[in-house]
Amino acid sequence: MSGHSKWSTIKRKKGKADAERGRMFTKVGREIITAARDGGGDPDMNPRLRSAITAAKAVNMPADNIKRAIQRGTGELPGAQYEEVIYEAYGPNGVAILIKALTDNKNRTVAEIRHLLSKNNGNMGEAGSVAWMFNRAGLVEIDASNTSEEELIEVALEAGASDVINDNGSFSVTSEPDQFEDVRSALEAKGIDISNAELTMLPQNTIQLDDKGADQMLKLMDALDEHDDVQKVWANFDIDDAVMERLGAGA
Repeated sequence: MSGHSKWSTIKRKKGKADAERGRMFTKVGREIITAARDGGGDPDMNPRLRSAITAAKAVNMPADNIKRAIQRGTGELPGAQYEEVIYEAYGPNGVAILIKALTDNKNRTVAEIRHLLSKNNGNMGEAGSVAWMFNRAGLVEIDASNTSEEELIEVALEAGASDVINDNGSFSVTSEPDQFEDVRSALEAKGIDISNAELTMLPQNTIQLDDKGADQMLKLMDALDEHDDVQKVWANFDIDDAVMERLGAGA
């Protein structure tokens, strides 16, 4: 989680968040469509849709866009249907990567992902080659300004969370997958604003990257993230704060 979290941090330092908003609308829109198709259009009865709506609101997606995406998923409006695929890959220094995509053309998407990997010091792996290095977990992210650490720990652990991590101005609350909804509901009931809530993949171990490896890895993460079909990228890298600061300063 630390590698992905720090990658998100450096993206903000590079001032890319606003430029990516249109792309994020596309990504969260696809997730809403797929979630509504698979589990129905009521977020109270569909945890995946509820998480997708939370993600959409976090990037300021207009309410009308969210509503239309739900209607496309339930069939009330026409629209493309997307299939979920997971690709396993390796990055610089042998970093393990899981790539979740939603696509209406698997042949096109796999070819494009393979090309992005080869251009950025990575390569596609066989099915099962890296998935075993990750554990499925619940993740709730909260801006540190929204609550005290003491209150958050008390509420989260009582609801069944596994850990609360304070990382550069934000809290990450992790849990077993079957405790995820209980944890999120408990935090919401206490009026704690949630910036992101999802079922994620946490690496069992991480690979420490030096300046060169970190630069290569972040470029690969950016390239994958910029692909419209890619929804999530999980990787087991870590980067020292000092290295991240140097990379941020050079942005």
